[in-house]
Amino acid sequence: MASYEFDWVDAFTDTPFCGNGCAVVHGGAGLSDQTCMAYVRETSLVECTFTGPSEVADIRVRYFLASREIPFAGHPTIATVAAMRARGMVDGDRLRLETGAGVVEVVLDGDLIEMTQVAPTFGATPDAARVAHAVGLMPDAIVAQPQIVSTGLPFCVTVLRDHGDLRAARLNVEALRDMAVDLGYDGTDMMEPFLVTLTGATNAGDTFSRLLLAPPSPQEDPFTGSATGAMAAYLWHHGLMDKDSFVAQQGHWMGRPGQARVTRVGPPDAMTGIRVAGQGHILMRGEVDMPHG
Repeated sequence: MASYEFDWVDAFTDTPFCGNGCAVVHGGAGLSDQTCMAYVRETSLVECTFTGPSEVADIRVRYFLASREIPFAGHPTIATVAAMRARGMVDGDRLRLETGAGVVEVVLDGDLIEMTQVAPTFGATPDAARVAHAVGLMPDAIVAQPQIVSTGLPFCVTVLRDHGDLRAARLNVEALRDMAVDLGYDGTDMMEPFLVTLTGATNAGDTFSRLLLAPPSPQEDPFTGSATGAMAAYLWHHGLMDKDSFVAQQGHWMGRPGQARVTRVGPPDAMTGIRVAGQGHILMRGEVDMPHG
């Protein structure tokens, strides 16, 4: 067994028990995949991060779900940097993270932690009726063509008509799995639709979103930073967002409200990155003993 220090951080909020939680295991990047996944399951969180030394950046960050490692995730990035800053591990106002999606640039802007997600890629456009079936809605609830978009991690960005449709959405796991397989995914990467409305949860927001998750993850993600970047890129690419920077909200109906400032890098037809900024609140600190192998 080996002992590791950890921080439990609520990301995309400055308030305890809001936003999205992530446990950051300092120095744990060398742990086995099985141990990392077991740790995520033990926490009942959606994702956890494990850090270590890097030869190409300031620090290496590994991102894990309960079922697998993923190349990148948004709220764990905010959580990781918030934890490092609280421990005095950040020198200055800039940090470079080595991730499975490449090197991610982070800037500390006062209380905000701003990460620059990679340039968006725009992929398949699944049938809207099929996407609607996967989230338990009628096809007319979807008001724009769904599309697979990635700024480090792919999501099926889906714009809904209003908050009523957003609230009514329920995940049909079998329909989602069939759609993912037909899109060329292996069935373990479920490609859950990121559902967004063009009205905030409060007057402070410009968009309001939900991400319904398939097992073994929890049923819903409180705030999804990587999907927020993909969603913003989609809105700009398709002319659905006039602002160059806007406020994205998520998690309010779960009792875990969170929000991010999202900023475009480059023109809408040639984006070179998406900046996503949010705060982080350190909720718990401690040590965990885990098998080293």
